[in-house]
Amino acid sequence: MTHVRKQPFLLLTLFLLCSTGLHSYAQNLKEFFANTSTPLTYLGVDFSLAKIQGEAATATEIKEKFEPINSVIITEAKKYDIPGALKRSTPVINDLDAVNKLNGNANVAGMKTDNVSDLGKVTPEDVAKHVKTYNLSGKKGIGLVFVVDGMSKTDKEASMYAVLLDMGTKKVLNAEKLTGKAKGFGFRNYWAYPIYKVLETISTDRYKDWAKAAAAAPEEKVAEAPKVDTVKPKAKKGKKAV
Repeated sequence: MTHVRKQPFLLLTLFLLCSTGLHSYAQNLKEFFANTSTPLTYLGVDFSLAKIQGEAATATEIKEKFEPINSVIITEAKKYDIPGALKRSTPVINDLDAVNKLNGNANVAGMKTDNVSDLGKVTPEDVAKHVKTYNLSGKKGIGLVFVVDGMSKTDKEASMYAVLLDMGTKKVLNAEKLTGKAKGFGFRNYWAYPIYKVLETISTDRYKDWAKAAAAAPEEKVAEAPKVDTVKPKAKKGKKAV
C-alpha cells in the first residue's frame, strides 16, 4: 500500500526568533484550528528550493511543468481536497502568484542531480527564511504553501514542508515535512500525485495533532503597566508672621 512518511512535528518555536512573538502567533494558529470558518489562502507548491534526482526531462521541460502542476491542483479540486484536508467549512482562497513567480525564476539546471544523497538538505530554518521572500502584496490571515525539498525518481517520491504562515508578517506558524509517493503518466501527473498523498495524510493523520498542539499552546499574555507609587507633595511651609 502506498504510504506517506512523516518527520517529527515542528510547531511554532522552531521558527520564531524571539519570545515576544510567540504568544501572538500561537493565538492566530489556535483560532485557525478552533474555528473551521477561519479563512485560509492556498499559495501553491513552491519548487524553487527542491533538488530533482534522476529525472530525464531537461531543465527547460521541468520548469515548464511547474505551473501546470499548480494549476491541476486547483482545477481538480475534488481530488486535491485542500478544504477537506484542513477542515475548512468555507471556501479556500487560491492565490498562486507569489509561488508561480518563484518557480518561473528557479535555476532548474542547478536543481537536477543524479544522487539521492543530495536530497533532504532543506532545513526548517531555510523554510522560515525562504517564505520571507514571498511577495504577498499586503495579504493578511493564514496561508498554506508546500515547499518542496526533494523529488526522487529512484525512490518514486517527493518530500515537502507543509507550511502554515501568517501572511501579514510572513512568519511560519506550523510546518511539518511529509513525503508522498509519486505515480502517474507524464511529468505533471507524476509529480502532482505526491501532493495528493500529502493532503490525504494531513486529513487523516496530521491535522488532529496540529490542532491538539495549537490548543495546548500558551495563551497570549498582556504585560501589565508598572505600578507607580503616588506620593502627595509636601505642603510648603508659610513664612512666619512678624
